[in-house]
Amino acid sequence: MSILVTGGAGYIGSHTVAELLEHGEQVVVVDNLTTGHRGAVDVLQVPFYNVDIRDTEAMVQILRDHEVDTVVHFAANSLVGESVQDPLKYYENNVGATTKLLSAMVQAGVKNIVFSSTAAVYGEPEKSPIEERDRQQPTNPYGDTKLAIEKMLDWSYKAYGLKSIRLRYFNAAGAHPTVPIGEDHRPESHLVPIVLQAALGQREAVSVFGNDYPTPDGTCIRDYIHVMDLASAHRLAVLRLRSEEGGAESFNLGNGSGFSVKEVIEVARKVTGRAIPAVDVARRAGDPASLVASSTQARTMLGWEPQHAELEEIVASAWRWHQAHPNGYGAE
Repeated sequence: MSILVTGGAGYIGSHTVAELLEHGEQVVVVDNLTTGHRGAVDVLQVPFYNVDIRDTEAMVQILRDHEVDTVVHFAANSLVGESVQDPLKYYENNVGATTKLLSAMVQAGVKNIVFSSTAAVYGEPEKSPIEERDRQQPTNPYGDTKLAIEKMLDWSYKAYGLKSIRLRYFNAAGAHPTVPIGEDHRPESHLVPIVLQAALGQREAVSVFGNDYPTPDGTCIRDYIHVMDLASAHRLAVLRLRSEEGGAESFNLGNGSGFSVKEVIEVARKVTGRAIPAVDVARRAGDPASLVASSTQARTMLGWEPQHAELEEIVASAWRWHQAHPNGYGAE
């Protein structure tokens, strides 16, 4: 049996592929390379298909040919600001494409899926840290598409016996300690790589979106989690789905502590030893003031334990990647 990773040429997807390979799993990657990088797949040396998951016929064939028993589904658009500006693109690419993927799984008889969800399903939280049963009221279309998929997975379990684990994670950062893969989005929208690009002189300054939030220093607070800790959670989710346990479950993944935008910039200055200019700009639409996870359920039911919880360690691993790969995966 093998595991199919959709979006496996992307940031979290490629790190999860590496984690699965390190634990002896057979892995195949499907990615249309809209945002993923062929270089990440080449480094990992896994079977790769440049296929859109909306191509149901091709997906059914891949699932059957590789005797896939579990799908780990990352493929999606994930820019909050863009989702506000172009919501139909997000419903088509996220909800529509996942509908096609699930249809292919049902046709091929594949019963397990680990779904890459997000803290954005909660919207503006009522309390902190956030627990899985807290109110889910997204404040942007990106979060709403992920919540719609979670609901679709609930109904698919009841109708087709398709088991799912939805991993709602917070702010992924960092890079693999030994395999030369890391974070390379184009355009880049995540805070840690943006800050490190400024440290490398590739940006004049870091834009701080809003300084008047109801937080201690006025900037947004997020729960940062090392990408390899996320990867290990996906592997553990696969194991749970293969067991007799589970059905349609959701788990938060985070470190349980939040850091503000200004705090991240200060840590990056310490790690890099470089001046990193920052400028205050207007808030972005759809950004909650604070998102911090309670991961008690994941720790208890998945046996998951973050191994790289310190923000300084997370930033330092990302800094090593960016120093060694100042142009990311380069021209592809």
